[in-house]
Amino acid sequence: MHRRPIAERLLAPPPIDGLLLVDKPAGISSHDVVSVARRALGEKRIGHAGTLDPFATGLLVLLVGRATRLLQHLPHEPKRYDAIVRFGFETETEDLGGAVSREAPLPTVESLELARGPLVGDIEQVPPAYSAKRVDGSRAYKLARQGIAPVLAPSRVHINSIDLSDFDCDAAGAVVRCRMRVACGGGTYVRSLARDLARAAGSAAHLESLRRTESGPFSVANAVSVEALKAGAKALRPPVDALPGYSRQHLTSDEVARIVRGIDVAASVPGAYAALLGGDLGSEALVAFAERRTSELGERWQPRVVMHEA
Repeated sequence: MHRRPIAERLLAPPPIDGLLLVDKPAGISSHDVVSVARRALGEKRIGHAGTLDPFATGLLVLLVGRATRLLQHLPHEPKRYDAIVRFGFETETEDLGGAVSREAPLPTVESLELARGPLVGDIEQVPPAYSAKRVDGSRAYKLARQGIAPVLAPSRVHINSIDLSDFDCDAAGAVVRCRMRVACGGGTYVRSLARDLARAAGSAAHLESLRRTESGPFSVANAVSVEALKAGAKALRPPVDALPGYSRQHLTSDEVARIVRGIDVAASVPGAYAALLGGDLGSEALVAFAERRTSELGERWQPRVVMHEA
């Protein structure tokens, strides 16, 4: 592995590494939020744990600097969403920004509750035409904008739960709109879930709003707004905060020296994986993310992601 000369490393500014939770507003893309974070923090290396559509709001989980190495180990399920579903017609985009593409009668509360049950669990979901899915090498939304109807294969997704509430009914008792709270696995399109819910109830629907409230253990309640980020809010959290739920083991200085060279150390805490902390870097500094292995020396931590240079 190539490393910078010692003199260059000593003169370089301290790295900016960590976890950043942002509350995305409607009307901008997730990439726009990443661009704001890059300018605010002065760090180009920023990765995300799942994007949001421009019309959607809510939680974006970003990793900054060397913490981007932790992305594949980030706990990020289930994702939780709060949506407002409008019944009576579908749109091309399956949200409030598209042209009307299909109309149908309004559903009843009873028909929606009956339709909800079969959509919970492992289901096959056809993604929306206006999505980033690839069709013959092109993005589906680009084909849709050209007037070409993309043929999208269904994807298997997992729906943990669907809760319907706040029914807004007309004089005849038919549902005009309702709130839909969803907990689901990655890759789920809540727009398409609302579409399929309405179709199963003999109706049609699109989303008027969508907000992601949680992603695994991370909550939008702890996120910073884009405006606050632009204003210089101190929102960056230490890298270890990206690994909640994993065991933590504090290392001696000698153990830190081994780990940063890729050499295993003795495991003294339970778990298949662990966050290794401390040494001369500070008691809560993340040195590495490690995987347990058994050897002739006993239970050991083998580093998988090393956060500091030797």
